[in-house]
Amino acid sequence: MSAPNMAVDLGGIQMSNPVNTAAGTYGFGWQFEGFYDVSTLGAITTKGCAAEPWPGNPAPRMCDVTSGVMNSVGLQNPGVRGLVAEAGEYLAGLSEKGCQVICQVAGHSVDEYVAAVELFEELAPWAAGLEINISCPNIAAGGCAMGSTPEGAAEVVRAVRPRTSRPLLVKMAPARVVDVARALEAEGADALSVINSIPAMAIDVHTRRSKLSRPTGGLSGPVLHNIAVRMVWEVAQAVDIPINGVGGVASGEDAAEFILAGATAVSVGSANLFDPECAPRILAELEEWVASQGVDDVNELIGAFECQ
Repeated sequence: MSAPNMAVDLGGIQMSNPVNTAAGTYGFGWQFEGFYDVSTLGAITTKGCAAEPWPGNPAPRMCDVTSGVMNSVGLQNPGVRGLVAEAGEYLAGLSEKGCQVICQVAGHSVDEYVAAVELFEELAPWAAGLEINISCPNIAAGGCAMGSTPEGAAEVVRAVRPRTSRPLLVKMAPARVVDVARALEAEGADALSVINSIPAMAIDVHTRRSKLSRPTGGLSGPVLHNIAVRMVWEVAQAVDIPINGVGGVASGEDAAEFILAGATAVSVGSANLFDPECAPRILAELEEWVASQGVDDVNELIGAFECQ
């Protein structure tokens, strides 16, 4: 029996297979070349970058929690120019090998998002698409996430959509996902990444202080996988554009759950931190699962979840 077709179309990004990586857990890709051939993945998503470098938050920035990890990195990044200078040649080569490169865009205001998108347009011809991280805090609005409301999310995409003809993904905050997803689709988003980390707290009971440098941080990892699966399913019922499932993918079965719930692709995130060789293993397990379902094409299984 021949191997099933694993190629998918994520909002105009033609991936050889559904396995992507989550921004912030994978650097700029080259960091993992010592573990395996990164070009075997369908896509990678680079660490989010703004128009200008951000210093991020002070240490400690990360801590382990039960079945997951918390972070308060603060989106430290070298800016778009720094990304291109550091990794542009590698990413161009990766794209030529067939692994799509998705660049995540960060910003603290609509103007910052626009500026970053324009720089990517100018300096990163190898980028197959842009992922807009609308979970960034809106400084002008007192620190609330830009994408925490349908209105705020729509404002960002409305501003950046005319600045690029490349596919636009949007990394959604885990809040009001159905309403926000509909607003993003209406403004021209090509695909949605569901979901970003969930706000949480971790307290050191001996010092009575946060385990991070700030009171709260973003929770990710296996602990939130089934919450993310539920949100992917809800969004898939509400919009017609493709979904990239993100949250606690550590095995082929985790990826399969997202696909059955309605995701076209999946992103491997925190698992890269505790098992840096996991992504190709997840891909192999996913392909085995597709074959076990008696279908010739992974696309036949997208949204194939059957309600009781």
